[in-house]
Amino acid sequence: MPDFEESTNFGYLTDQIPAELAGLTNMFDKLRKYIDRVTSAVIPDEEFVFIEKAFEVKRLRKRQFLLHQETVCRYMAFVASGALRQYSIDSNGFEHITNFAIEDWWISDRGSLISQTPSRYNIDAVEDSVLLVTTLDKLNVLKEQSLSFLKMAHILDQNHSVASQKRIEASITMTAEEKYRYLMTANPEFIQRFPQNMLASYLGLTPETMSRVRKQVLAK
Repeated sequence: MPDFEESTNFGYLTDQIPAELAGLTNMFDKLRKYIDRVTSAVIPDEEFVFIEKAFEVKRLRKRQFLLHQETVCRYMAFVASGALRQYSIDSNGFEHITNFAIEDWWISDRGSLISQTPSRYNIDAVEDSVLLVTTLDKLNVLKEQSLSFLKMAHILDQNHSVASQKRIEASITMTAEEKYRYLMTANPEFIQRFPQNMLASYLGLTPETMSRVRKQVLAK
């Protein structure tokens, strides 16, 4: 099994590297537990050490960017803590949110990452966040050398495909109220973690419609 380069100089997106690194173990424990849960198996210690070396820690303060529109996406990111959004800005300056990510979610512009072409999206932090990030080259090595990671990636791809199909169906067939109710059922955490204007953008609603629908749902 090839080894990734050893490094104690973890990458950070903030200007100052935190003095306390004790939390690193806990962050990687979250990733390990996530892989175990998704694959319904216990990953061997040696295999997880290999996976761990492929990731760096990135800290984002609220409103800091992981990705800027029109730049090439460099990372696939696992959210150890915090909350992020992925969105585009149209020619009129309006934001269109396509994805949210909270703890134990992954976020990236897959198309830009895989093709290494400029992204149509921004990704920034809605809350102070801690991410475990890896690059395309390291992802490819992990899939070749770690059966656990390959199985997890396969399941994630399936889930991503299903979720994308459901979002398309919802945007075409559901009323505004049905969209909000579906969000309450599928991702109730989003309603607690993200402001109403962002939820409206995510659902493809105007803020006014979102406010009206929310009042209707709460009144029933």
